Amino acid sequence: MLYPNHIKKDYNKFVSYKNRGMALEELLNVSNEYYREIDRAIIYKKPTPITISEVKYPNNSEKIITKAYFRTPSTLDYNGIYRGKYIDFDAKETKNRTAFPLANLHEHQYQHMKKVIEHGGISFLIIYMNGLFYYLDGKDIITFVENNTRKSIPYSFIQEHGKVIPQKIKPRLDYLKVLDTLYFEEV
Repeated sequence: MLYPNHIKKDYNKFVSYKNRGMALEELLNVSNEYYREIDRAIIYKKPTPITISEVKYPNNSEKIITKAYFRTPSTLDYNGIYRGKYIDFDAKETKNRTAFPLANLHEHQYQHMKKVIEHGGISFLIIYMNGLFYYLDGKDIITFVENNTRKSIPYSFIQEHGKVIPQKIKPRLDYLKVLDTLYFEEV
């Protein structure tokens, strides 16, 4: 493509999806840090459980992990306590404009979500889709999965059952405001 002054730009057609969702996670990490700072909730991102099997030491001050593997399948990415309730959730992102693929929610994550709810906790997904951040309650996800054979949740279902999460300066994503309306009397 030629730009003004005959500047030529080549486009790399390779698209990497390896860091997709990282922007959403960063928004949540900053929001959770803010919630902790003002003592509103204690919520952390769980580290991925890995086992290191090989390390190289190129010099005395450097250690490089060269081999590692996942110990166990990870559950949901975030957990903590809010207003006396255990909460457990994950951040998901899709470029699909018409549906959220259930392949993005692994079977062990789905089963974990069910167990959290069975034991009285609150479990949900925060989904970034079509330029909006949605809270989708675990109970709605379970109801959908158990009553449908679809491999994706239609966007219309997310619009109907989900709640748009307000984006602000502090916190960046105020998902606790949604929890307040669904599970607690308004603060």
